[in-house]
Amino acid sequence: MGMSFTQRSICLPTILSLFLIVSPSLSSPTTSSDDRPSAYEVLQDYNFPVGILPKGVVNYDLEASSGKFAAYFNGSCSFSLEGSYQLKYKPTIKGNISKGKLSSLQGVSVKLFLWWVDIVEVRRSGGDLEFSVGIASAGFPLDNFFECPQCGCGLNCNGEIAAIV
Repeated sequence: MGMSFTQRSICLPTILSLFLIVSPSLSSPTTSSDDRPSAYEVLQDYNFPVGILPKGVVNYDLEASSGKFAAYFNGSCSFSLEGSYQLKYKPTIKGNISKGKLSSLQGVSVKLFLWWVDIVEVRRSGGDLEFSVGIASAGFPLDNFFECPQCGCGLNCNGEIAAIV
């Protein structure tokens, strides 16, 4: 009997461990959040390139009827592009999305000279994206946004570890 009890005490933790490892995959419904498109795929559905969002979006919300959205990062994200533009993303960015237009943006800013200013709107215009900071706007070719930048190093990471600031 003692031998049988010892075998059960060894097997029970093993079985429980196996159950805990396997159960999340068994208990997840077939319509899990993994089945919905990524934030980057949603951007493409609205005619935007994926590179207007840096890598690292951990979740998003989208009200398809109104276009109201929010995208979430694990922390703030900042990086430089082409050595001239410094961009900063807050942990949550919000706004409204429609075909070719992001409006009422909150949580994305660019450094112009010495000041940080909010990017409030992005419009797709032919082969360009126009970024508005309210009083001024600038256009850039779409092909600048086919690749997602990384927090900390932008597009020039060269093996550097990406940092969330």
